[in-house]
Amino acid sequence: MATMVVVGTQWGDEGKGKIVDLLSAHADKVVRFQGGNNAGHTLVVNGQRSILHLIPSGILYQDTRCLIGNGVVVDPEVLLEEIKDFDKRGIAVTPKRLGISERAHLIMPYHKLIDTAREEAKGTSRIGTTGRGIGPCYEDKVARVGIRACELRDPGMLREKIKVNLEEKNFYLAKLFGSEPLEYGPIVARYLSIAEQVSPFLVDVAAELDRAIKSGENILFEGAQGTLLDIDHGTYPFVTSSNPVAATASTGTGVGPNRLDNIVGVVKAYTTRVGAGPFVTELTDEIGDYLQQTGQEFGATTGRRRRCGWLDLVVVRYAARLNGLTHLAITKLDVLTGLDVLKLCVAYEHQGTNLESVPPESSRLASCSPIYEEMEGWHEDISEARNLEELPKNARAYIRRIEEFVGVPVSVISVGSGREETIITYNPFVGG
Repeated sequence: MATMVVVGTQWGDEGKGKIVDLLSAHADKVVRFQGGNNAGHTLVVNGQRSILHLIPSGILYQDTRCLIGNGVVVDPEVLLEEIKDFDKRGIAVTPKRLGISERAHLIMPYHKLIDTAREEAKGTSRIGTTGRGIGPCYEDKVARVGIRACELRDPGMLREKIKVNLEEKNFYLAKLFGSEPLEYGPIVARYLSIAEQVSPFLVDVAAELDRAIKSGENILFEGAQGTLLDIDHGTYPFVTSSNPVAATASTGTGVGPNRLDNIVGVVKAYTTRVGAGPFVTELTDEIGDYLQQTGQEFGATTGRRRRCGWLDLVVVRYAARLNGLTHLAITKLDVLTGLDVLKLCVAYEHQGTNLESVPPESSRLASCSPIYEEMEGWHEDISEARNLEELPKNARAYIRRIEEFVGVPVSVISVGSGREETIITYNPFVGG
């Protein structure tokens, strides 16, 4: 039996979906533990591209059970649409294959309206939220007025909570943003219909995982976004509304931290970021364009063009410390093919002082300059490599330098978008 947590070490979009998909081949259960449908995990299997927003990446394996933990905020309409899309492709997502925590909070129509209204009101100062209602839903959770999945089984409670919340939200929307009020009747009717469809999926995820661990099953915990978007440890305020760090695998599923064996940090071979916020290694030249175009860097959820830059090892080492990483998984190494010189950021310079960690103030981080090490690139096609020895010498040197600087071994290297285009040196689920 083994448990494994997969997290992002940068600003999300590291390719966690592919890594989770690969490791899920040996997992009995795959569990999503935070975030919402602001995440987008892209998988390419047999040439077919799938983008998942709520359903865990293990769903493509017929014998793997997927779970959505209490730390996730669930938009039930998005979930049902995702289930419908899989059904059209001949993949049945049934209550046998997917379970949703009874304690997960639900995203409501007013959450999405508040999210977009706030962003529009901020103008040029906007944070870059996806507008999916994630933040406002987490706000209601903390304010203890949120609607949880278990209340879909209690029509009376559901009606009452919608009524009370709608009075407050409509006042807020009308008085502050000048928005038209939402109507109570249509929302209640829609969610009573949703309740019939979603209720069969509701389970006690924490209890199910406890039984699975005791019976020796392999469990993979899947995070969304990345460490630098963490509400506590990220580049605040340009962050998400939850904690994408590994510790949340415990609070977001109800599993004790002493039961988490392996923590894999996914690192894109360069750095990208969607939305606003400081980005020390950002490239706005032809190299940045090359990375963006070659890597097809568009947000899986928003479709927005990703900002691109050299690999920031200060960020990755910071993430390794926060998450307690045991292994690294490097993605999109193939995108660097064809570049004569590669650069790795090993420190920041700020007003004559060198910084070796990420400062807490976004304003200070934004005024930092990168201190680079240069390495020779490679031009050989690496997509056929299936072990380290088949990589070009300079590609192997690049991987070794990442390991040395971060202090964590690399166990997975992605050399292409397909599931099979991967080098795996160690898999905790199979012992090697």
